[in-house]
Amino acid sequence: MDQNKLALIHEQTSPLQQIVWAYNMAEPARRTFENNICAFHIGKGYFLSVAHNLRLQTGFYKSIDETIYQKEILAKSDGAQKVFLEQCYFHDAYTHKWYLNTQDPHHLEHIVKILKQKRFDTRWVTFGEKRIASPFLAFQFRNNLFFNDQQVTRMFDPSREMQDAVSKRHTFFVEVALVKAFYQEDIALYKVVDTPDEVVAKIPSVSVDFSLSEFADKPLYCLQSAPNTSAGRLLNDARIEGILDHFSPFTDDVEGNFNFQGFRYLIRGYFRFGSSGAPYIVYKPEERQYYANAIQSEASGIQFAAKHEKEGNFQYTHAIASPLYLVRDELEQIISGRPASGFTL
Repeated sequence: MDQNKLALIHEQTSPLQQIVWAYNMAEPARRTFENNICAFHIGKGYFLSVAHNLRLQTGFYKSIDETIYQKEILAKSDGAQKVFLEQCYFHDAYTHKWYLNTQDPHHLEHIVKILKQKRFDTRWVTFGEKRIASPFLAFQFRNNLFFNDQQVTRMFDPSREMQDAVSKRHTFFVEVALVKAFYQEDIALYKVVDTPDEVVAKIPSVSVDFSLSEFADKPLYCLQSAPNTSAGRLLNDARIEGILDHFSPFTDDVEGNFNFQGFRYLIRGYFRFGSSGAPYIVYKPEERQYYANAIQSEASGIQFAAKHEKEGNFQYTHAIASPLYLVRDELEQIISGRPASGFTL
């Protein structure tokens, strides 16, 4: 077995992680996670993922700062709406925040209607800008050490650690900030923030190959979370069956719809729903090294009917991947410390 393959999936050496969006990270009893997505480290604390999840709308917030609530929601609501919202949310005078206090689906549905009527932006990208929820890398290990380093582990705030009851793994959270979203290409660049350099130095990374090719002579793999769980990892064979000049609309009621467009790979091979953001890895035998070359973006509408039975048997056999070639110039400028024209870190 190629030891480099094993390194790509082992928890101590894999560049693949998960980004989760957290409410109330500093309050473990009230902390919740949503909008998890695959991401991979390309060095210097920079992580790549997809961009489309950033402009999805949550519909409602699980907690919100008092100032935002008063200015952007309460001031625009009528008497009945104010009474209803204050029945559904609990106010904490110490934290100066409002916390969701109902799970009734009818209540949640009505909250969504009120916020939509008030044009309150519930997209994740806006939640990040307003610090309503923030993105974090979730590192999971079988033991309670961050990459087996006791000294680095001591650098973590206790609120950034937890034992996952489901996976039985110890989880460390490292905050990231969105550097830039390339929505047309469906690629997002994040960077680790407010974290000691010693922590960042422990995180494994994968080199990037920006070439655009069919890779007919090079093995290609998809590095993604394992089936039925995000705790494990899977490296599976993939094959580029075509290249397309893509065009696909994406709905955004707040900022305006946009289009996925530009060159894409048509990939055949196993992929799971929830694998968006996973890297496609190319092996260069002359260097005996693996490189990230593209990102899993969408399922493809090329399907088959199992046993010739249509009903309930449609399966996705293909995926659409965004080559990193599409954002090569800007990525190289940002990571090298030379921001692209018109863009400030």
